[in-house]
Amino acid sequence: MSSKPWLYPAPTYRTLETYWDTDDDAPGPRCAHTLTAVAATKTHGPRLILFGGATAIEGGAASSAPGIRLAGVTNSVHSYDVLTRKWTRIRPAGEPPSPRAAHAAAAVGTMVVFQGGIGPAGHSTDDLYVLDMTNDKFKWHRVVVQGQGPGPRYGHVMDLVSQRYLVSVSGNDGKRVLSDSWALDTAQKPYAWAKLSPEGDRPSARMYATASARSDGMFLLCGGRDTSGAPLSDAYGLLMHRNGQWEWTLAPGVSPSPRYQHAAVFVGARLHVTGGALRGGRAVEGEGAIAVLDTAAGVWLDRSGLVTSSRTGKGQNDYDPSLELMRRCRHAAASLGVRIYIYGGLKGDILLDDFLVAENSSFQSEVNSPVSTSEKSPSVTSPRAFHANTTSFGVSPSLDGESEIPSSSGLSMDKNSMEKLRQASAAEAEAASAVWQAVQSQSSPPPEETSVSDDNSQIAETLSDGSDTEADVRLHPRAVVVAKEAVGNLSGMVRQLSLDQFENESRRMIPMNNDLTYPNKKFTRQKSPQGLHKKIISTLLRPRNWKPPANRKFFLDSYEVGELCYAAEQIFMQEQTVLQLKAPVKVFGDLHGQFGDLMRLFDEYGFPSAAGDITYIDYLFLGDYVDRGQHSLETITLLLALKIEYPDNVHLIRGNHEAADINALFGFRIECIERMGESDGIWAWTRFNQLFNYLPLAALIEKKIICMHGGIGRSINSVEQIEKLERPITMDAGSIILMDLLWSDPTENDGVEGLRPNARGPGLVTFGPDRVTDFCKRNKLQLIIRAHECVMDGFERFAQGQLITLFSATNYCGTANNAGAILVVGRGLVVVPKLIHPLPPPLQSPETSPERVIDDTWMQELNIQRPPTPTRGRPQPDLDRNSLAYI
Repeated sequence: MSSKPWLYPAPTYRTLETYWDTDDDAPGPRCAHTLTAVAATKTHGPRLILFGGATAIEGGAASSAPGIRLAGVTNSVHSYDVLTRKWTRIRPAGEPPSPRAAHAAAAVGTMVVFQGGIGPAGHSTDDLYVLDMTNDKFKWHRVVVQGQGPGPRYGHVMDLVSQRYLVSVSGNDGKRVLSDSWALDTAQKPYAWAKLSPEGDRPSARMYATASARSDGMFLLCGGRDTSGAPLSDAYGLLMHRNGQWEWTLAPGVSPSPRYQHAAVFVGARLHVTGGALRGGRAVEGEGAIAVLDTAAGVWLDRSGLVTSSRTGKGQNDYDPSLELMRRCRHAAASLGVRIYIYGGLKGDILLDDFLVAENSSFQSEVNSPVSTSEKSPSVTSPRAFHANTTSFGVSPSLDGESEIPSSSGLSMDKNSMEKLRQASAAEAEAASAVWQAVQSQSSPPPEETSVSDDNSQIAETLSDGSDTEADVRLHPRAVVVAKEAVGNLSGMVRQLSLDQFENESRRMIPMNNDLTYPNKKFTRQKSPQGLHKKIISTLLRPRNWKPPANRKFFLDSYEVGELCYAAEQIFMQEQTVLQLKAPVKVFGDLHGQFGDLMRLFDEYGFPSAAGDITYIDYLFLGDYVDRGQHSLETITLLLALKIEYPDNVHLIRGNHEAADINALFGFRIECIERMGESDGIWAWTRFNQLFNYLPLAALIEKKIICMHGGIGRSINSVEQIEKLERPITMDAGSIILMDLLWSDPTENDGVEGLRPNARGPGLVTFGPDRVTDFCKRNKLQLIIRAHECVMDGFERFAQGQLITLFSATNYCGTANNAGAILVVGRGLVVVPKLIHPLPPPLQSPETSPERVIDDTWMQELNIQRPPTPTRGRPQPDLDRNSLAYI
């Protein structure tokens, strides 16, 4: 990928030509209305819903009375079809809300909720009105809310936080300007407003502010008019911690201008702010009229770049048409994908009816605002991460105090589990040995490999000038944790746990039967045959409500598997063996067919779709997608479909289980046959393995972090050695370099240096911290991220933090009771671990815990026959010479 600037300037808006059938379908001139984006339904594409507002004004230049007065307040509803660019007036059934302006609106799925405002009869009630757009019969509903609520008000703000909580803040109740905040839980009936008492730096009373909720659950309040009528330039973030406590924090940076009656909407981590008024009703002019608050970097930007001082006056671009276009107030904005849409507003005493559009950055093919490590860590962190000394919202200290942090000591094992883990698997040792012997017979001797590697390393070291002045890689001192006891709609408590508190550090789990021992940011979409990949994504990408098929039959046939593999293969063939990636990147370790864990990680920390966080963060998966778990087919097909949909943002590299010799033994082949029938299953299994031979083998992030599945073993001394491996490549023809890359492990701890035999099987090695240090130094790297081993906390440091082992599947093989983790590599190269703990056993039915209960016994029996390896670092029993653990 090409290099990109860290901070994209604010975009330029242009007029968008739209269509309508009759004059009544056109919204016409208006101001003080709302514009809300609604997701696509089964019968319609994405739409924008325009509601209410004032369609006329009284007073102005032609009047002797000072000032202007809004008139012609309406309750009409207009729908804009984004795909056809056509406006249509709709007349939903049911009781509509009264005509109103200066109200608030928020999307809840395919519905739009309206509240408050002011109309010809005065203040509107505080009832919630819902416009249901789910099917072709649009309908109004008035929602019954119990108890006290915000009360009638106008000039307030409202949005949906964390896809669950309607949050309403500030406004004017006709008596005074307000500073209160309220929340309504849309998942809890009967509905009731709760008045919030947030901690932190509370915003002052204001009206005519804006608010927008970021996709990870942060509600950002921006600007407004205070009790004296003065415009405000500040911005505040509101977050709910998983213990239910809300907190305000002041955003950093210098706003280009104070303002009120403006518009603001998030795209990714960037809040796009437009227009507005100053004291006396004068419009914001010049560069200040178009601004962006980059919440990842904690800075304001205008079209010229970083803002370091307020720009309330006219600048050198006085007559820039695009800036003049944005000299307006009381307009409305919404975003869909990477685009920001603006309709109408007031310019002086003229009502506007134009429709404007802009894209998130001037790099329109690369719509990823480079964001920080915690993008999509839902409702996880303290908003104090606004402060300049941290790079993300996701890495700040816990507000709740360490006393409330759940100890990882909860990851205990009972005696039965330990006994199961202590069982050895001679079959897997034999599988590893067979692969190793094949490699030995077809590769050059190790001494030559090592000699060539040394030469390459010296060349690499010579060519690097070492003049890089970019940020150093560092592991953040706290990890984000979803507590073990997590249950219910909120998916449990989330805390930030000091890395020093992880008692299971250095307790890596010895190669489980899944190990050999057992056998820029571009944002583009790719079309695939008949939209097959879209069918897969729509079927499987359901982070909150995925359930395993009742009869275990797989929903694709062998022909569709072939089409999917072909489409993905064409992409992999064009990629380098060592991928070159730009931060931010979300890194996943072994998944091993535990599809439920993948959905949990997506649910807790963001998922790859336009509705998630794919527009501003890449995804990297480190292999071992299949074997061991019950849903290898779902796991690999969804990842391939996502690769086809987002070829430049979703990245897959190869693990040791992406090989026919291994996944024939440890579940994938059996699953294909059991779920697709013998003929189709064997064919699909063979086709998947042909595809696996094309997978990239490693990835470099910002040329400072190398990611691989296994390790550097004895033979790998330079990145160039990996780059020279030609694909397609099979394990038996892959040389010692490929074996080390996919199969080797670090030694037991930092005290064991050099090369040692590996318990996974004959011919395999472990490498010490000295090898890690030397490799990083030779290649000007600062960190190795690898997978391949089950570790109790989901991640584990080695070589004084120069290497991290990552494992994403929880309770591996049903006995390990380990946590799963991902690593989020932020733009500033701060690495944040994010964890999920194993789900508790189901109380009533297997569906409540799909990965913990095996409704069919075939995989359970296989895991008993070929048990996973014991936890590393814990006492091991004496084992015979055929045991995997015997060296």
